[in-house]
Amino acid sequence: MKPDPYRIDTHKLHLHPARVAAWLAGENIAPLYMEISPTGACNHRCSFCGMDFMGYRTRSLPVPILARRLRELGLLGLKSVMFAGEGEPFLVREIPTLAEAAKESGIDVAFTTNGVFLRPETARAVLPHTSWIKISCNAGSAETHARVHGTSEKDFAQVLRNLEEAARIGRDSGSACTLGVQTLLLPENRREIARLAQLVRDCGADYLVVKPYSRHRKSLHEAYKDLSYADCAELSEALSQYNGNGFTVIFRHEAMQRLSETKAPYGRCLALPFWAYADSGGNVWGCLRHIGEERFLYGNLVEESARDVFLGEKRLASMEDIAGNMDISDCRTDCRMDPINAYLWELRDPGSHVNFI
Repeated sequence: MKPDPYRIDTHKLHLHPARVAAWLAGENIAPLYMEISPTGACNHRCSFCGMDFMGYRTRSLPVPILARRLRELGLLGLKSVMFAGEGEPFLVREIPTLAEAAKESGIDVAFTTNGVFLRPETARAVLPHTSWIKISCNAGSAETHARVHGTSEKDFAQVLRNLEEAARIGRDSGSACTLGVQTLLLPENRREIARLAQLVRDCGADYLVVKPYSRHRKSLHEAYKDLSYADCAELSEALSQYNGNGFTVIFRHEAMQRLSETKAPYGRCLALPFWAYADSGGNVWGCLRHIGEERFLYGNLVEESARDVFLGEKRLASMEDIAGNMDISDCRTDCRMDPINAYLWELRDPGSHVNFI
């Protein structure tokens, strides 16, 4: 099996040439991908949480309105949505309705979850409409899981049981949904990553992603801000022994390497037209790093139609401003948009002799 069959450590924008060509031609395009936070509430208080500054507000998007917006987004050309954000998506009981509405609208569906509420009845309801589910599990023991996730020790066993049951339900139903687990490599869990790989493999997961921590500039915690990943080759090699029989460990070498880079190989952010983030209040933002800043706010999906938000003058003005004036010097070097920016920058400003293919 390939080390990263899902291209998690790189990008897939080159597989959407029509949308990229429209962008190159100067069209005001709809995004290909969105992250949506159905709720601000969360049952965990993770020590690494990048969204802690949002305050874990117990607000949720109105399901009927969001289902309607998903249908509108499908018509605009949105290709995928990940339900995650500042809260735990499976705390929303009607979440299967949203997954079904998105899939019926031609939008691929994914979830990132802490896994506690991915119970069998929920798995049965969402698996038929979902491309992948990724569980954030940042420990290989109940004790460390409780400490890192800010929760009870019993949650660790619950997460593993839920993963095992979801895998069984998927097999029995012939589901094409990929079940993965991701873990941040932290000082507390480094010695447990191998055990975690074995546990989730035995539960039936398709992969384990091992990724670096990267601090959001608005985060309320600083415990991990100076972490280094220069000495990970031995761990990566040790984890490769778990690959096989449909399971792979995806060690995000490229993301770890980008953390040590001091300057991006491009001058400004070009990637924002291709994605967006909707918070649990319905506000749509152009960049996670700049949530709360008016110039990055496109509109509100509760109050406005998807067309008004994504093809309206406010988003167009925001993208023009950002493309020309955004200072990327304080951007995270392992931002998800980093490899996409490098790709788009080369398209906009190719080097010499490009016609000699």
